[in-house]
Amino acid sequence: MAEHLMNTYSPLPVCFERGEGVYLYDTAGECYLDALSGIAVCGLGHAHPAVSKAICTQAGRLLHTSNLYRISHQETLATSLCQVAGMDRVFFSNSGAEANEAALKLARLYGHRKGIDAPQVIVTEGSFHGRTMATLTATGNRKIQAGFEPLVPGFLRAPYDDLDAIQTIADNSPGVVAILVEPITGEAGIRIPSEDYLPKLREICDRQGWLLMLDEIQTGMGRTGRWFACQHVDVRPDVMTLAKGLGNGVPIGACLAHGEAAEVFSPGKHGSTFGGNPLSTCAALAVIETMKKDQLVAAAERLGKRMRQGFEERLQGLAGVVAIRSAGLMLGIELDRPCVALMQQALDRKLLLNVTAERVVRLLPPLILANEQADEIVALTCGLIEDFLGNEQ
Repeated sequence: MAEHLMNTYSPLPVCFERGEGVYLYDTAGECYLDALSGIAVCGLGHAHPAVSKAICTQAGRLLHTSNLYRISHQETLATSLCQVAGMDRVFFSNSGAEANEAALKLARLYGHRKGIDAPQVIVTEGSFHGRTMATLTATGNRKIQAGFEPLVPGFLRAPYDDLDAIQTIADNSPGVVAILVEPITGEAGIRIPSEDYLPKLREICDRQGWLLMLDEIQTGMGRTGRWFACQHVDVRPDVMTLAKGLGNGVPIGACLAHGEAAEVFSPGKHGSTFGGNPLSTCAALAVIETMKKDQLVAAAERLGKRMRQGFEERLQGLAGVVAIRSAGLMLGIELDRPCVALMQQALDRKLLLNVTAERVVRLLPPLILANEQADEIVALTCGLIEDFLGNEQ
């Protein structure tokens, strides 16, 4: 019964009670193939033995002490993350929105310390950074912002993948202190920028003395076939935000910083009651250890290429299919018409997928897919799209 829940979601008519690997089971015992991973969260699938064991063991020992005291798992996790990301320090939060809030606070503090009274952060159109007041302001989607005015000041907007626009801002806006951008825009429909976009942003930031802040909340943790999407073009940001796949379903976010940015915060400047608690950091450590042991980052790259090829062989050139875009196991199929109805139609065929930006079928399957499961997702999705376009034409 949902009458006592606030009306913030429009869930599909199914309720899952358990999961195993890449499958979910509803309350009637029906089995579904999960090609969404809880929106890029459960990269290790459902009820992964290593994560489940870590959670159960830690829950029986200690859940919470607060950050008034040292937390050993938090320190170990920070070291592990910095090693795979090439960063220096980490602040732990409970979500991606909180991680981005930390990044935005860090940028403002960085600016004030440089004598800038009203620091500004460049953000891009079509982006998604969260639903807190600052992060929804940073988000490049008017629908998300509508009704929540006045929005937070201090943001300048530029089209995504437009270096000329960034340079124009640089030439005319002396108060800029940072750029916050997604390496690939997930909610905007798996938009992959030109190969020189991030490297050129890095150059502009270095030249201007700005922080390059990358939102890797959806793209990070092996999703694109690298630990982090920026590693495809060998770019190291000053600030990087993570969440989603970091805890495999246990709420945890992280704001990583490198170089000068890593020294901006000091005691009292930021904090979180639950952030980095023993349970969430223990779960995240199990995720990282499993990804390394099972070579899941390389698997995401291999499986993503396999699925991309399957989609191209069947859908490329089909009337109504505009584009097929992918990076590892982050795949989008853009149609020439709204296709939100495909979510229910997929559910009817026991497949979980998502439609974003109204007309892009988005697939974010677990990194633990077997070849046969990857092929099944491709076959089911292609069948859905073919039938949908055939019925719509």
